[in-house]
Amino acid sequence: MTENKKRWLRFGIQMAAIAVLIAVDAFLKKVAEARLMGKGTFVLIKGVLGFTYTQNTGAAFSMFSSSTAMLTVFTGIALLGGVIALALIKKKPLIYDICVPLIIAGGAGNQLDRLTRGYVIDYIHTLFIDFPIFNFADCLITCACFAVMIYLIFDLIRDRKKPPKEDAPHD
Repeated sequence: MTENKKRWLRFGIQMAAIAVLIAVDAFLKKVAEARLMGKGTFVLIKGVLGFTYTQNTGAAFSMFSSSTAMLTVFTGIALLGGVIALALIKKKPLIYDICVPLIIAGGAGNQLDRLTRGYVIDYIHTLFIDFPIFNFADCLITCACFAVMIYLIFDLIRDRKKPPKEDAPHD
């Protein structure tokens, strides 16, 4: 198989994975809406984890809640940029091939909510700390971003340990 065919096959697999993750996110939000709306918190693990239905018109931690239109446009541009990067950048580390689709899927899942409902459904509620309620799409974005940050930190450390390249001799 040629390198170009491999790249497009990888892109197709990434797009299929994104579609599946968006569908999982939409399904979980539908379940949360049907089972949790107006019912308070369902405690799964006492003092640790519960499920509470909320509607978030903003982004993470309800930032930009009064700027939903701006947030929608910005997210759309970022998602398009991510898909274009997946399609066109030929050589990238494996971590990017895995994490960028997760970020795109999470962003698209929340974007779909914003476009169809005007808000994002959040339902995962940590009970052991005072933390905003979030959803599966948020988990995809956060976990993938942390993985990329850890990779970049280790990459920087590895680069610092490399001996400096000697300059070519001058005539």
